[in-house]
Parts: sequence; structure tokens; C-alpha cells
Amino acid sequence: MLNAALLSARPTPGDFLPEDDGSAAKPQRVKIAKATEDSDKKVASRRIKDVEISVPVVHGTIAFYLGRKASESQSHKWTVYVRGATNEDLGVVIKRVVFQLHPSFNNPTRVVESPPFELSECGWGEFEIVITLVFHSDVCDKQLDLYHHLKLYPEDETGPQSTKKPVVVESYNEIVFPDPSENFLARVQNHPAIIVPRLPAGFTLPTPALVESMCGKGRGDTKDHPLSHWFLNFSEADELLKLAAARQQVQAHIVKLRRQLNVIDGLPQGPQLSLMASAYDL
Repeated sequence: MLNAALLSARPTPGDFLPEDDGSAAKPQRVKIAKATEDSDKKVASRRIKDVEISVPVVHGTIAFYLGRKASESQSHKWTVYVRGATNEDLGVVIKRVVFQLHPSFNNPTRVVESPPFELSECGWGEFEIVITLVFHSDVCDKQLDLYHHLKLYPEDETGPQSTKKPVVVESYNEIVFPDPSENFLARVQNHPAIIVPRLPAGFTLPTPALVESMCGKGRGDTKDHPLSHWFLNFSEADELLKLAAARQQVQAHIVKLRRQLNVIDGLPQGPQLSLMASAYDL
């Protein structure tokens, strides 16, 4: 878990390209610092102690090669975005997103006031994009900075780049809000994209207050996004399968190395090898 005082999340080894297998690990949880007294004064809503709301968030880029006929300076069209892990609308939590592009772009600071939180551009170079999440006043009075490296070219560059298959890089984070306000909890308690703990029996919440970005918007609007079929799948089941496959590969590699060591040392090969491998696994 990251230090809440930093309120930022940089890419980790969990970031990946779609060539992996279309599923993803959970690289980190970002815990937002508890509300201050000043923020409580701004939000006329009681805080609920010892409760945490977790919001799975994906940020990433999709880059399409425009082909040989494209100009050298406009070789790719790309989109940077912030979305829910299940493609649900995050407007109930996020008020706006600020994308800080490379200084070479006109107006490099781009502000998106409502979902879908994304922007598209054309260019030729790769660079780091700073993505700042600004939350609604009853959610958090602090901002969260995410850092994403725009990737235009696939890892395997042995052949010509495809104009049909984009380069997709996504990162998964869980943003944790401790001691949420009653308004915030009431607004998201039935939201399919947000993890809310079970509340005590008999506990009642006030009627949720609507937020500006939700006006005229319905949950799940981003499921109809034209790029949604390129989005990666973040599921517990896929992750467990990946871990099991990785463990098998490690065990097979251990057996292979043990066999090679036995040959070098002149030790007999046979039952002892199996016993040594089993002892190592334990």
C-alpha cells in the first residue's frame, strides 16, 4: 500500500501489454488520507468511522498505427483514459480528470469535466502522462496523481506494425477512502463498480445527493464505448490461473536446474532428485 501522504501512484511491474493474455494483476492499492477537520466543515455530512470504500480504477492508453501514408509527425492516433475496472461510470466519485501531456502539444494541460474521462491525440513520440483525479467534495478534498507511459510501438518489432491491432497498456489501482461521508456512501452503496462493506443491521443512510457529473448520465454508459472491446479484463479468476501457471513453470525450472547440478556434481539421478525437488517446494 502506498504512503497516503504522497497521494500518487507510479507504474509498477504489474503494468503490461495485451500480448500477456488479456488479464491483469492488481499492482497496488492507493489509500487516501483520512478527511481533515476543514474538509468536514465543507461537507455537511457525518463521517462513518472504521469503514472503507474501495474504488477499482484503470488508467491506460490505446494507440493505433495510422499506416505508411500517415505523416511522420502524425504516425499514431492514441487515447488516454481513466475508467472503472468493469467499464462502469466513475462520475459518482471523480469530478474531473486533468491530463498533463508533453509540453510540445498545444495546450498540454487538458481538463475533462465529465465521463468518459479521456482524450485523444495524434503524434509520433512516447512520453509520460500525468493523470490527476479530482474527487467530489463529499468524497475527498485531496487530488490523486497517476503516472502513465504512453506506448505507441509493440514489444515485438520484428515485422511491420499493424494498423488494425492497437498497442494497449493499462494499469489497475484500487483507491481506498477511509471514514467516508454519509452522502458519499449512500450514493455508491449500490454502484456495481465500487466495493462497499456490509453495513450493520438497522444502519440507515440519508437520501443520496446527486453530483453534477451524473446529471443526464446513467451508470454503465462507458460500457458502450467504441474502444471497449480492446479494454483488458481484470478478474480474480484470471489472476489465480496466471499464478497457478507461473508456479508450475517455476517448479519445472527448479527440477531442470537440480538435474543439471546433479550431472555436474556427479550425483546419482533418480529418486533423490524427486525428494530434493519436493523438499524445496515445502
